[in-house]
Amino acid sequence: MKSYIKISSILCFILFISKVQSQQLETFIVEALANNPEIQKFELQYSIASEKVNEVNTLPNTEFGVGYFVSEPETRTGAQRFRVSAKQMLPWFGNVTARENYVSSLADAKYEDIVIAKRKLMVSVSQSYYNLYANKAKQHVLSENIKLLETYETLALTSVEVGKASAVDVLRLQMRQNEMQQLLDVLSQQYLAEQTAFNNLLNRENTVAVSLISELNIPSDDFEIISENLALHPELLKYDKRYQSVEKSELLNQKESSPMIGFGLDYINVEKRPAMSFSDNGKDIVMPTVSISIPIFNNKYRSQTKQNELQQKEILAQKSERLNTLETLLDKAKKDRISARISYSTQAKNLQQAKNAEEILLKSYETGTIDFKDVLDIQELQLKFEMNQIESLKAYYEQTTIINYLTQY
Repeated sequence: MKSYIKISSILCFILFISKVQSQQLETFIVEALANNPEIQKFELQYSIASEKVNEVNTLPNTEFGVGYFVSEPETRTGAQRFRVSAKQMLPWFGNVTARENYVSSLADAKYEDIVIAKRKLMVSVSQSYYNLYANKAKQHVLSENIKLLETYETLALTSVEVGKASAVDVLRLQMRQNEMQQLLDVLSQQYLAEQTAFNNLLNRENTVAVSLISELNIPSDDFEIISENLALHPELLKYDKRYQSVEKSELLNQKESSPMIGFGLDYINVEKRPAMSFSDNGKDIVMPTVSISIPIFNNKYRSQTKQNELQQKEILAQKSERLNTLETLLDKAKKDRISARISYSTQAKNLQQAKNAEEILLKSYETGTIDFKDVLDIQELQLKFEMNQIESLKAYYEQTTIINYLTQY
């Protein structure tokens, strides 16, 4: 059996990230490839298709016949009692080989299903991993913001005591904390759901904790995208294999339209004639036979040839359509990744400006002029920028994974 996917293919999906995460993802992907039931299903289908080569490497059934003469025909040497016959039909030269080649070509096309399924599984594992990372990062951001609001609440309570703030400011801060805690609780549940999905991809217990990298950043430079590799994508190679299988089918069709030759042997039991004595009295009959099967009415084979021609045209059209779809996906992924990088950079700038504004507000507290409504507004903006930055980071790696799926080998 062929080696479906090498470790080097796995590394192509994670070349763009840190060494630590590369090791983590490689481990997860290898485990998924080894244990995922869908992959096992496709491998079994391929094994079945390969085994069919042995099924077709056979000759037609040998025919045996037995006949008993109810009314015994009388011959010079005696009456015929019963007849036993055997016959074996043989296909034309090359017919069996053509069948083997056709079935092997079907198995080759089925092999591409395994390659495609494994590559898609690698994408699913990677993207689920990024979803978990993004969720965890958002939870961290919310926890830090809740702590920050608790600090503001303490400042507000102090200000209320000295008459520099009202109880309403304290209530606003507390309500904001409640909202963030709600978001944090919701994210925790979403994380557990995503963790279940991730573990199912690896076919392991749903509650197994997933080890995540502590920090993920967008690299300064993107790796080179070789768009020409798209033409060698397994989803397109599968159409080439299907096209070749139709060619093999037509060769088989031509062979099956040829005559078949049969060889046989008939044995007839002859009873001795009573009261007679001569040399061949009761001598049994042995008769070798040769037969030929000619497909005189061969509309079936002509129709099959026409169907094969049409099927080849259909496959070429399907391949062209799929190539257009993959090219669109690749171009969209490249553009979306650029957009994610731009968004990440913009959110970083906005976040820094929000922090600067926060510092100004905190300094104003020393002069007793702090406005807790402004504090909440800045804090809300800061949270928004941090969340958007995490989403941009996740989008960058998700699009990179799609690009790898389409171009890396």
